[in-house]
Amino acid sequence: MSKGEIYLINALISVLPLIVILVLLFKRVNMIAAGLVGGILAMLIGGISLAAANKIFLDTMPLLLTIMVPIINSAIAFAVFKSGGYTSALTLMNRAVNGRVEMMAVFIVFLQAAATYMSGIGGGTAVVLAPLAFAAVGVIPEVIAGMSIAAAVSFTTSPASLESSIYSKLTGVGVQDYVSFMRPYWIIFSLIALGIAYYGAKKRGVLVQPGSPVEQNTSTDAELWRTTLPAIFLLFSVLAGPFVNKAVGMPLLSPLVYSITTILLIAVCTKMKINDSFNALMDGSSYILTRLFGVGFFLTFIYMIEKIGAFKTIASIAQAAPDWLMNPAAVLAGFLIGVPAGAYVGTVLAMIIPVTVALKFSPLSMGFVVMGVGLGSQMSFVNITMQALSSGFQIPIEQVSKGNSPWVLMCMAILLVMSLVLV
Repeated sequence: MSKGEIYLINALISVLPLIVILVLLFKRVNMIAAGLVGGILAMLIGGISLAAANKIFLDTMPLLLTIMVPIINSAIAFAVFKSGGYTSALTLMNRAVNGRVEMMAVFIVFLQAAATYMSGIGGGTAVVLAPLAFAAVGVIPEVIAGMSIAAAVSFTTSPASLESSIYSKLTGVGVQDYVSFMRPYWIIFSLIALGIAYYGAKKRGVLVQPGSPVEQNTSTDAELWRTTLPAIFLLFSVLAGPFVNKAVGMPLLSPLVYSITTILLIAVCTKMKINDSFNALMDGSSYILTRLFGVGFFLTFIYMIEKIGAFKTIASIAQAAPDWLMNPAAVLAGFLIGVPAGAYVGTVLAMIIPVTVALKFSPLSMGFVVMGVGLGSQMSFVNITMQALSSGFQIPIEQVSKGNSPWVLMCMAILLVMSLVLV
């Protein structure tokens, strides 16, 4: 054999574990099980000993559990959900716009974006908001698409999300730095999502449903504003906290301060008692902690695959493409993988980001890749947010995916242009 043929065979062998993992994920195999198969292949191919594999595992798990700010933010947002703050906000908006469906639709998508950004959990937000949205405006495809897009661009850029945490650990860029330079693009795509919802509601003119929880809420406006106050404070702290802290020269709105303050506001301003408020805070941490634990296992197997040179192989192949094409190609690849493997956005990122690091992509370029994977997940039958929307709006998930497709593809086209022009 020639040297070129030997190199090609070695290259194919090195990426085989990744291919196997992707195939298993597409078949909806549990991510840890899929990663285990790939990890065992990597050990056999690269001669990685059990001692070396165990060291990788013990080094990886503690790293993920040091990402405390996303865990804290996610837990606080869950407590705000439990207190009824978002239901109160929706009721206030309904009264303010006198049942105008297009304004209600815009506010529903705004709540989806804001709540997901604060909690980092698109599915958890949709579980709460989708039934309320169904009762308030009925089944409007564009509203559902707006909620999906808002969720995708929010959980992929949130200071509280698993995806931001994975990005930070794999790139070395701090979570707050990542959130800061991605915030303008989160705002742009959130505004697009609001526009989509407005267009659909205005076009279809579905009225607020009589007897909905929003209509039946008999609380006074003052009571509703009081219940909404913890959500407003948390949103302000997450978005404006860094600027306030810099302006006053001290951590006035640090995670410690705004977490305790939000919980105390819940106890004072809502019907939840102080014990229930703190219990909700503790319960809220379970979602992201559970997933970080699973991702820790998966990343262990990915790091084993890295040891046999898989990502360097992919990077060397990609370097043959024209420089101007590499960024949009990576974004498109992330999107295409996100569609079938939408239940595992964090897992997909764990496989794609090391390639972009090897290719020396800029932090912004890698951020666009993360957002691309998120958008792809909003056409996936296995995505949690999609399933929550299907359940909340009482329609088949195929209908959700079909209604989302043209709008998600439009956003994807915009993202590809951005990745071509802005980086």
